[in-house]
Amino acid sequence: MQARDRGLARPVRRVERDPGAEWDADAWWAQIPAVRTVLDSGLDLPAGVTFLVGENGSGKSTLIEALAQAYGLNPEGGSRGAMHRSRPTESPLGAVLRLVRATGGRGDAYFLRTETTHGLYTYLETLHDSPDADLHERSHGEGFLALLERKFVRPGFYLLDEPEAALSFTSTLSLLSRLADLAEAGAQIVVATHSPVLTALPAATVLELGEHGIRATAWSELAVVEHFRAFLDQPDRYLRHLLG
Repeated sequence: MQARDRGLARPVRRVERDPGAEWDADAWWAQIPAVRTVLDSGLDLPAGVTFLVGENGSGKSTLIEALAQAYGLNPEGGSRGAMHRSRPTESPLGAVLRLVRATGGRGDAYFLRTETTHGLYTYLETLHDSPDADLHERSHGEGFLALLERKFVRPGFYLLDEPEAALSFTSTLSLLSRLADLAEAGAQIVVATHSPVLTALPAATVLELGEHGIRATAWSELAVVEHFRAFLDQPDRYLRHLLG
């Protein structure tokens, strides 16, 4: 599948199946339509910010974790050198994929995965002279934004898995602004999200994952945007149905 190219820097130009890799076509992760699209057809990654949007189970986190692994990042979050591990839950997809990279050095890269930030914070505070020893002393959202400000600082390749889970509405707007600044500076960022706020970022590429596989979608046509609008317009209608 091809995505838009704005003519800007792209550390990763494309993700595709490594023809030399062994994989089980019947494995649960290989049966996810969005994952199968990447395995069968590959996926071009544009410059700037790309959002992966879809229901639970649509493959957003599976793809983000695999991108992290394929790039050499710790799949539980952090940089290429991060050594912390808890219970591995990611699929083996990362070992099946290869990345078509831009010429030159790899530059900065970091992966923030909301559900594993506690372990990442603990690892970072054990490092000698760590500048990140204060993260556990902050609220979940404050720590997340502080780490993002410290690690997502220069043009590079950055991955975020459902960052809105840690953030209030106001903090989500702060993240949106930070993503815009990073993209303007030349960073390439891929974000798995359910947030109709984040995905409103102008000039971002929005890819909707579902039974169809992966397709580029306008923000206004996203199912999650339609659902939020309908709920906020008439919450009583939803609550009557849910609560009987």
